[in-house]
Amino acid sequence: MILRRSFIAALVPGLLVAGFYGRVMAFPVDGDQTTLPAKTELNEDALDKPREVFRSDIAGGKSYLVNLGNLAFSSPGILGGVARQAGLSCGTCHVNGAGNAKFFVPKMSTRPGNFDTTGPLFNPKADNFVLDPVRIPSLRGARYLAPYGQDGRMASLRDFVRNVVVNEFAGPEPAPVILDAIVAYIQDIDFLNNPSLGPGGRLIGKISESERRGEALFMKPFPHDPNLSCAGCHVPSGAFVDHQQHDVGSGGLFKTPTLRNADFNAPYFHDGRFDSYDQVVAHFDRVFDLGLSAQDRQDLVAYLTAVGDGTQPYEREGAGASMKEINDFTTVLATAIPAGDKDIVALAVDTIGNELRELTEDYPDRKNTSVSGGEQQRVLARTALKELVLTLRRIDMAVADGRTTDAAADYRNYRYLMAAAVPALLASAEPWSLFNPAVHDSHYAALRQVMQSRHMSH
Repeated sequence: MILRRSFIAALVPGLLVAGFYGRVMAFPVDGDQTTLPAKTELNEDALDKPREVFRSDIAGGKSYLVNLGNLAFSSPGILGGVARQAGLSCGTCHVNGAGNAKFFVPKMSTRPGNFDTTGPLFNPKADNFVLDPVRIPSLRGARYLAPYGQDGRMASLRDFVRNVVVNEFAGPEPAPVILDAIVAYIQDIDFLNNPSLGPGGRLIGKISESERRGEALFMKPFPHDPNLSCAGCHVPSGAFVDHQQHDVGSGGLFKTPTLRNADFNAPYFHDGRFDSYDQVVAHFDRVFDLGLSAQDRQDLVAYLTAVGDGTQPYEREGAGASMKEINDFTTVLATAIPAGDKDIVALAVDTIGNELRELTEDYPDRKNTSVSGGEQQRVLARTALKELVLTLRRIDMAVADGRTTDAAADYRNYRYLMAAAVPALLASAEPWSLFNPAVHDSHYAALRQVMQSRHMSH
């Protein structure tokens, strides 16, 4: 889940759209209300989110370090002032460890899905005075995909993470345990399963003739250079990468991207210049003079689509999914409280508290006239979530004062509420929440109208 930024309540005659604490809309952001430029798009109100698969879940469950890394990855607190004030986290760009094809910041992006990491917005000291955005990549299977960065400039994932936090987003120097945790989290994110891929990355099962022809073309040497082939760089047995950088006619040397789950990773190329496999194949045909027929191109696209597939790539956002991640974050406190680790407790309380406040706003309050019905259920859900936030604050204060016994007691109470009362109250109110598509659409239509009215009045 992504931490979202605060919005000022908007008032129009007969309609109060208030309390949008922490939520960024999927329509352009009003520049008067945020540190980000007007027309910024973060796509944080989407109901369908990329599904996140963890290697450790298969092995028995996520470790403390992985959960801490996920928590830090979701926290604006580890980044610099501009990003922190805007409520951005690593997870804003990498939604559930995937990418964000709709992410767009004016003067920092040239198209949705890319971003200039050496621009002036978040760290003026790192500005290279060139608009050179890079595509926001998925982190699925990152442990197989070294080196890191679109140009493959860093062999170490740990060094790359530190560079993003400190240099690209002007964050403070992370504690070693935070860096280790974020790396552990990223390395735990796995590819989505693809039943069409067998041993060695070859297609198996019910494969179409077009896909089989495409696979043969993928393996075939290029006509003007028999030392080159698609499979020579996108090695099927090696997660479809070769860990090298190549010049493929796109303006420099860039590392070979994986084709695993690539159906969900558009836009393509280092700067996201292409929207589709058709455009990618046409580029290679032109640059390397492959002499492909129309049928050849179709076959290669069919093959890439088969290789790039994955089981259940998206899941519907809901209270259950939100609570599951919050519970994962909360396990960090079970270790940090007895250890009296004030810094980790403070980070956890801040991050979990923000998540709970965001979840609260998924249950609109009684003043929001764009939602009708379920008023009592919504009030009870909001009250329960606010009580959790207050309990977290007590934990933070107790640990800060050295009262770990009191903090442990509050933590037990928090866990009891999370296991017993809160899930039932959220489920009862869900028909009138923003997780209901009809309520969601009505709510954001009303807010969009308010924002447009505000913009016109200025």
